[in-house]
Amino acid sequence: MTFETTVPVRYRDLDPMGHVNNAVYATYLEEVRTAFFREEVGLDLADSRAVLASIDLDFRAPIEGTGEVRAVLDVAAVGGSSVTFAYELYAGGRLVAEGETVQVAVADGEPTPLPDDVRDAAERHRVE
Repeated sequence: MTFETTVPVRYRDLDPMGHVNNAVYATYLEEVRTAFFREEVGLDLADSRAVLASIDLDFRAPIEGTGEVRAVLDVAAVGGSSVTFAYELYAGGRLVAEGETVQVAVADGEPTPLPDDVRDAAERHRVE
């Protein structure tokens, strides 16, 4: 099952040419993860014990001006201590970026098994 939300494009996100700065796309992915954890897991991302282990972004088209980005999140993989999220970002009806992040559950700085609530939500959204 796919998770979808929208992310606002703020004026401060824009570069001098009126495009969303490339670094801001990573923030959009973070906002999508935050919404996923809040709405599907019932936790604030900060309380999840999950840290960002890797991020990969492919830019497809610029986002121009303010407005909203439609964000699609799927779970690509669920491991013992990690979840891999796959993202698509759309603006103006067109695909503007695709990305992937890996979140790892940690305790005392070491990987730890995913909490049951995180694992359950991830499994519900996992793409086969």
